Amino acid sequence: MKILLTGSTGFIGSNILDKLAKKNLVYSIVRSRKYKNTKYKKYIHFKNYDELNKKIKKLKVDIVIHSATHYVKNHKIEDIIKFVNSNILFGNIILENLQIMKVKKFINFSTVWEDYNSIENNSLNLYSVYKKSFSNILKFYAKYYNNVKFYNLMISETFGKNDKRKKIINVLKENYKKNRITSIVSNKLYLNLLNVEDITNAVKLVIQKKMQSGTYVLKNTNYLSISKLIHIFNKQNKSKIKIKWLTKKKLLEKIYPYKSIKSWKPRKSNITDVINIIKNT
Repeated sequence: MKILLTGSTGFIGSNILDKLAKKNLVYSIVRSRKYKNTKYKKYIHFKNYDELNKKIKKLKVDIVIHSATHYVKNHKIEDIIKFVNSNILFGNIILENLQIMKVKKFINFSTVWEDYNSIENNSLNLYSVYKKSFSNILKFYAKYYNNVKFYNLMISETFGKNDKRKKIINVLKENYKKNRITSIVSNKLYLNLLNVEDITNAVKLVIQKKMQSGTYVLKNTNYLSISKLIHIFNKQNKSKIKIKWLTKKKLLEKIYPYKSIKSWKPRKSNITDVINIIKNT
């Protein structure tokens, strides 16, 4: 199978690339020329969107996986152009070429923050506004490309191996390694955490199964209590995680109940998996 992947240098995209390139030919769109072609990994380098448009017109692929994004929780004015380029324009150019590339399925990643705290169209921040805008663009193309299946995968917090982002599990891991205190907003903080391995397995199912187009949510069946995580970790290990709790306010973001992928469930996202990531220093 031939796959076109965006965001292959990011956390989720790089894991998808490693998973799928074992048995498929994967074309990855990148700006840097440091990435070299191998037998199953073909890199498409581009300097501007005109060049990208010309290059992808020459491809014939079965699947497009769009995981590229520009993410910041609290934006600055310089992020606006990056939001437009990465979260709208980049993907829109690919959408325009789906028919030429003979694409059968388009898989997009978005965020549960489009519908923050399970309230429809309640964007948390400007990042999620742009992701919502692209979701609406997908609906437009789905009307006209009847031979293409469109899948919008909503995800929340993620973790896993080789994650370099400044996310809470990585901060805990780094501070544990350096014997530093971690300040956490509340001792009643709950997160819906997914291991990137479970996400890549969901992508494989979408590729392999006959599924209706639509929006699907990837979420853990259980929320993770951060205080419980710390308690179990410190009970199991001689070296302790040092925590400063800032409040006792309950913080649990509800997730909008989009449909789930049949036969998929998280298998690598329990509390033991999180502990193993922190310990792997």
